[in-house]
Amino acid sequence: MQALVYTGTNKIDFREEKDPIAKLGETLIKVKASGICGSDMHAFHGNDERRIPPLILGHEISGTSLDGKFKNKDVVINPLISCEKCDYCNNEREHLCPERTMIGMSTPVKREGGLAELVSVPEKNIFEVPKKLSIKEAALAEPTAVALHAVLLAEQNLKKSLSDCKILIQGAGAIGLLCGLILNKEKKSTNIIMSDPNRKRLDECEKYLKANFVSPDDKSIKENNFDLILESVGLELTRHQAIRSIAPGGTILHIGLTHPSGTFDFKKLTIQEITLVGTYCYTNKDFKKTLEILTDKVLGDLGWIEYRDLKKGSEAFNEIHNGTCVAPKIILIP
Repeated sequence: MQALVYTGTNKIDFREEKDPIAKLGETLIKVKASGICGSDMHAFHGNDERRIPPLILGHEISGTSLDGKFKNKDVVINPLISCEKCDYCNNEREHLCPERTMIGMSTPVKREGGLAELVSVPEKNIFEVPKKLSIKEAALAEPTAVALHAVLLAEQNLKKSLSDCKILIQGAGAIGLLCGLILNKEKKSTNIIMSDPNRKRLDECEKYLKANFVSPDDKSIKENNFDLILESVGLELTRHQAIRSIAPGGTILHIGLTHPSGTFDFKKLTIQEITLVGTYCYTNKDFKKTLEILTDKVLGDLGWIEYRDLKKGSEAFNEIHNGTCVAPKIILIP
């Protein structure tokens, strides 16, 4: 099969690889669409010890099942694999399972990802694509579930309704935009500012999201001003801005993974009763709800997705790396 293989820092090659062989309890999927995630970019930059080259990246996958109970059906993959035995799994918090792993990751067990023509996945992680949902758009399910889970966590921690909150979204990538769309469409939130240094990407998001779009140094991002901040970047710099800009008693949802550590104003966090919540993924319940949201077109026009041939995937990685990519999400088609 043909695949995009992460071979080293800032290196990804389109090349021939051996077809996967499905293990017991797994199913072969003929990939129809596979998105490039921010975590794939972290690996590409050499900043993810869980993804060790050589490795086929990619976990935002839809395709056709070649065998098993979904044989010949269009399916979408929940890439999070849990033990199904621990207290977390037994209490619908399987996303926190200590043995959790993911497709397209090297540890604790190497699992090749979906930026390829074929991928083998556990049958328990396969969902049939609803008839009204396009197979290509189904690949957006995983990042949408991440965004949905983040918004629901914010709602749980806030002291007033989301529709009444002043909100800052840092980052105009897919997660930032999806959080904004869920806030707009599901939670009726419109008092939103979205910041990003990439003006072209902000202009693209502006076509779909009701918000004010500014650069990160814009004067509208004032100190002690926002009830909720969704930090989808994960830089030390953006964390500094988040803690400066959050209002007393406010909530910061930290979703970005770029810098794993750094300085932070814990004095303000403590004195002003700021709630800081980290979030990385989602539950099975969130994933199922996401399929309903996408099928019912709740998020509106998804024209902000750019589809490209898998063989041109290395160009896409380089454009995202260089900051010249306009589309918040690129989905590759084998």
